[in-house]
Amino acid sequence: MNIAVIFAGGVGARMNSKDRPKQFLELYNKPIIIHTLDVFERSKDIDAIVISCVEGWIPYLEELIYRFRIEKVRKVVPGGATGQLSIYNGLQAAKEVAGEEEAIVLIHDGVRPNISPELIRANIDSVLAHGTAISCATATETPAEIDADGMITNVSPRDCAVIAKAPQSFLLKDIYAAHKKAQSEGLNNFIDSATMMRHYGYRLHVVPCRWDNIKITTPSDFYIFRAILEAQENSQFFSL
Repeated sequence: MNIAVIFAGGVGARMNSKDRPKQFLELYNKPIIIHTLDVFERSKDIDAIVISCVEGWIPYLEELIYRFRIEKVRKVVPGGATGQLSIYNGLQAAKEVAGEEEAIVLIHDGVRPNISPELIRANIDSVLAHGTAISCATATETPAEIDADGMITNVSPRDCAVIAKAPQSFLLKDIYAAHKKAQSEGLNNFIDSATMMRHYGYRLHVVPCRWDNIKITTPSDFYIFRAILEAQENSQFFSL
């Protein structure tokens, strides 16, 4: 069983959105979260979707799911105090959906809508072959590490660097066990699933993805995604 675990627990502080969390901002009369869910809904490789959502917005999300006919959603659960804990809540829901069946989970940001069914399939194939899948884009600029004083401590060759994005996919039993171990050790703020799994010794297999697999975090990201949608629409129009 292949389950998409969608994290929609953020409140959009960096987006400067006063009225609603960023995942509910609209483009082309459709909220960003629905743009994201649509891709998983259309994918023939996804059996179920669970969503971890800002608790006070769950009724609104359920209304959207009904209105836009997102039929694969099996559970919507409240988010946690951190992104890591929100994902854990989603994984618990995925375990309930999977029951005794072995499952692959594709952990994905609700505000990362510009993915494809092909990337979803590639993630699943990678987990089947390697046990892990981290969607990554090629680094187009030089990555550097800095210290607390803002001084560069290391510069990495660009050809050895990638940008970790999402989906980040694993066997459900493995990622769930890692979350339980992190909680037992008092660790509750890993930046993403790849960081957690690397911390616990898992080898992370790269699945290439496009640079425009963006996470809509700031107003600039919002306008970039709008331009991407317009370009896709124009491409379809002019190819007729």
